[in-house]
Amino acid sequence: MTAALIQHEKAEPMMGGWWQQVWDTVREEFSDLPDAAQVTRVTLRLLIAAVLGGVLGYEREKKGKAAGMRTHMLVALGAALFVLIPQQAKVTDADLTRVLQGLVAGVGFLGAGAIIRVGEQGEVKGLTTAAGIWLTAAIGMAAGMGREATAVLATLLALFVLSVFPKVAQSLELRDQPAGTPQPPPTHNTPKSKKSGARR
Repeated sequence: MTAALIQHEKAEPMMGGWWQQVWDTVREEFSDLPDAAQVTRVTLRLLIAAVLGGVLGYEREKKGKAAGMRTHMLVALGAALFVLIPQQAKVTDADLTRVLQGLVAGVGFLGAGAIIRVGEQGEVKGLTTAAGIWLTAAIGMAAGMGREATAVLATLLALFVLSVFPKVAQSLELRDQPAGTPQPPPTHNTPKSKKSGARR
């Protein structure tokens, strides 16, 4: 009985030390955000990336394009995270450059999936959507690297190109047409059904 009691007393400090090691390991694993300033910085960068990506995605989704709001938000958020992690790990500029190169190439493959050929003439569709995904990744990268003002400016320019510029170009084409030229019927982009899985 006395021997069992002695073994129990010895086991208690060992178990206490084991749980302390577990707790210390968990705390160390979550130590990448050590203070409120770092938490605020990371949250702000990721949030701005997601919001700006969502703005571009909403414009695309409103026109019935394949890649919608959620796709653009995830692309921007992922791109921001890809550059945030190396910064937190304090990698060299050369290593960070390789990360950016890989990210640009990877997003290029993602955008290529939106490009299709249709019809007997082999008309290419989806180029603008692919370019939009690529630009969304660049905006996410800018936000992730702490260049939020640059990311916002790029988003505004992208919205101008996607929304305003086509109307300006169409009005210029109509003005240059000779008088009496029959006008083509207006085209309306019909948004795809929400049940369709292609948009996501």
